[in-house]
Amino acid sequence: MVTPAMGMLTIVRNGVDSRIRPRSDATHRRTRKDRGMSLHEDAAAAPGIAATRDDVPEVERIAYHRLAHLRPRYRWWRMLLTGLVGIALYVAILLIVIVPLVIVSMVVPGWAVESQVLLTTTQFFDLDRPWLLVALVLPLILMIPALLLASRIVEGRGVGLLSSVTGRLRRGWLGKSLMLAVAVFVVYFAVVLGWSALSGDAVVADFSHPGLWTMVLLVLLLIPFQAAAEEYVFRGYLMQLVGSWLRHPAFAILLPVPIFVLGHGYDVWGAASVGMFAIVAAWLTWRTGGLEAAISLHIVNNVLIFLLGSVALVDANASSGTAVDLVASALAMVVYALLADRWAARLGIARTAQVTAPTAAADGTHHLGPVLHGSAARA
Repeated sequence: MVTPAMGMLTIVRNGVDSRIRPRSDATHRRTRKDRGMSLHEDAAAAPGIAATRDDVPEVERIAYHRLAHLRPRYRWWRMLLTGLVGIALYVAILLIVIVPLVIVSMVVPGWAVESQVLLTTTQFFDLDRPWLLVALVLPLILMIPALLLASRIVEGRGVGLLSSVTGRLRRGWLGKSLMLAVAVFVVYFAVVLGWSALSGDAVVADFSHPGLWTMVLLVLLLIPFQAAAEEYVFRGYLMQLVGSWLRHPAFAILLPVPIFVLGHGYDVWGAASVGMFAIVAAWLTWRTGGLEAAISLHIVNNVLIFLLGSVALVDANASSGTAVDLVASALAMVVYALLADRWAARLGIARTAQVTAPTAAADGTHHLGPVLHGSAARA
């Protein structure tokens, strides 16, 4: 979670250059103080010229869920159109992937039987059939190219604003938050398994299955992308869709939650846990100005469940839970969220994009700076 070298967005209005600088709250406070000092010094140096508030450009801080307003083609309906185009592209990509597989299954002996298993099973985590995990998560991963391509086609440049207020995925912060999530959830699962053992349940890892290491490899390779895809859609696109219409962050945090819950076929306690996860991830996205902390939470949670399921310590196919499970998982998520938020503040992770309005009112168009082309310094 190192502070990224902040890029900048540029808004050009009839030749007047104004800057968008993503900054942390602390940096913003310092800037206001320094601005006041500069006015005082200028007045002292040139007593014949009175410094007024009109000399100070107005500054607006844009939160993550409102970033759609910084896109060059912003209209109130464009993000909705992005979703429709994204669905069409997603279906097209799925057909490109699925149709050849269907043809192969018709001519290769044995594939037809396996295809029937795919269509009828609800147990996608199966050490005897690791390919079922691929069939489960690959369609989810393909949401990423569909969404990003649709966003570029409909809204123009600035696709990186789906990642964070800096216009890119802040890899340094992503790595830091991943380490924090691992620390929190290793403790959480250790406590849960320890409690189960004390309660008399058999807690014994089984490393004997021949498909174990194949499954471990697939989990480590695929699950991070599956988790990131869900975050880009549910915390990225949907939060900014709602935020493009409604200013208060509570709407962007809460309104997408039912859609996320409906995408998981769990009982009432499991659905409540998924809903809690969605709220925590969205709150983190708003508070830290990007998807990185939420992606880390999602990755670590899913990877640990599948890895522990590979050695029979948990049931990775479980779709039900209890009130105790809900409270325990919610506590772990809240602890992670509070620690991540505090750490981000201490490191100066940008929470908002800061827009400096032009000194002269004029009509014009938006020009997005090099950070959105991937040329900014990387953290």
